[in-house]
Amino acid sequence: MSFKRFAFQPFIYQALEDKNFSEPTEVQEKLIPVIKKGKSVVGQSQTGSGKTHTFLLPLMDKIDPSKDEVQIVITAPSRELATQIYQAAKQIAQFSTPEIRVTNFVGGTDKQRQLDRLKNQQPHVVIGTPGRILDMMNEQALAVHTALAFVVDEADMTLDMGFLAEVDQIAGRLPDKLQMLVFSATIPEKLRPFLKKYMDNPLIEEIRPKAVISETIDNWLISTKGKNTNALIHDLLTVGHPYLAIVFANTKTRVDEITDYLRGQGLKVAKIHGDITPRERKRVMRQVQNLEYQYVVATDLAARGIDIEGVSHVINAEVPEDLDFFIHRVGRTGRNQLSGTAITLYEPSDEQAINEIEALGVTFKPKEIKQGEIVDTYDRNRRKKREKSRDELDPTLIGLVKKKKKKIKPGYKKKIQWEIDKSNKAKRKVERRQQTRTARKNKKSSNS
Repeated sequence: MSFKRFAFQPFIYQALEDKNFSEPTEVQEKLIPVIKKGKSVVGQSQTGSGKTHTFLLPLMDKIDPSKDEVQIVITAPSRELATQIYQAAKQIAQFSTPEIRVTNFVGGTDKQRQLDRLKNQQPHVVIGTPGRILDMMNEQALAVHTALAFVVDEADMTLDMGFLAEVDQIAGRLPDKLQMLVFSATIPEKLRPFLKKYMDNPLIEEIRPKAVISETIDNWLISTKGKNTNALIHDLLTVGHPYLAIVFANTKTRVDEITDYLRGQGLKVAKIHGDITPRERKRVMRQVQNLEYQYVVATDLAARGIDIEGVSHVINAEVPEDLDFFIHRVGRTGRNQLSGTAITLYEPSDEQAINEIEALGVTFKPKEIKQGEIVDTYDRNRRKKREKSRDELDPTLIGLVKKKKKKIKPGYKKKIQWEIDKSNKAKRKVERRQQTRTARKNKKSSNS
């Protein structure tokens, strides 16, 4: 299957060739034809499924560059996500003649400069965070009443971060006859009233991943019991020789602790969490993309909001409290069919969470660091599995079985085996006798 069947304009194919995209992903194959026809869509798909180009390619194919008006509006819940979509749209737009104008409206940028530019001309494609886009509209600077399509990306994250009210206000000022595309990893119940309000009989398409995480990812599980976790993370980063590694922690405080420790060990480490200023975050992200950093320590904001190419290793410094974030974290590596390694550190209290992750279909390989090498170790459930598979024995024989494991005379081993066989034979005899009695009783009651 190739992109040729979608009959895009030539500039779209130039952009695809520039990105070395030859075959559409499953979500692209299913939804691009529907979006091209102008139908509204609710697309439920996991991160890394190719959904950004699923909406960008058919929508940008429809743009009329000769019109000085907004034709597409796209919202994303974080600056990083909005910037990623903006960069993808700019890459496509650069091959168009005449020019397709794409603008990114996010917080932490020069608002006055954006207002001044809008006085001269409107962008064809508006991308940004809901708050800043609404701000531009309220200033009477951004005219969205001409839009043909409205995209709400990462709708569940938009809801979680409290931005759905702003998205609602933007949608309320767009034309009635509008193609609306909503993409989300999940469809929470609280999102449904919004969808019902603005979408008339949309196509709802759930793209179920073939596997909960990419099959190219190795999942390792390492116990932190009795270990210094910070030192263990340092060893994993230096022993494993990652090309680019992201270490995830649950809180900003923990991110600060890990970063300070690693820097104290002489590693050059980038730090990303909610308390980092937008300007600083943007600068750090640019440096990471340019491979000026080999190690990044981040909160879950980065798991959903940042797409860093070339991540070879992900380390979960702690099991995430929301297990959905495990999938988002691990999904930062193993992208585009490249191999990746995801390492999860756990302590005994995480046992239930690990079991729940395994229930999702994730298979862990138990590992440990020994003499400066990462090696295979024992399965943490080995004792339970052994007990489950072992034949039940009478309490009186368990002592004999234990003795059997010791180095003892061959004659004594035979004696123990004879005792076990004798016991089993007696059990079977009792069972047969009981079955005979039951059969007699049944026969007697049926005759009477």
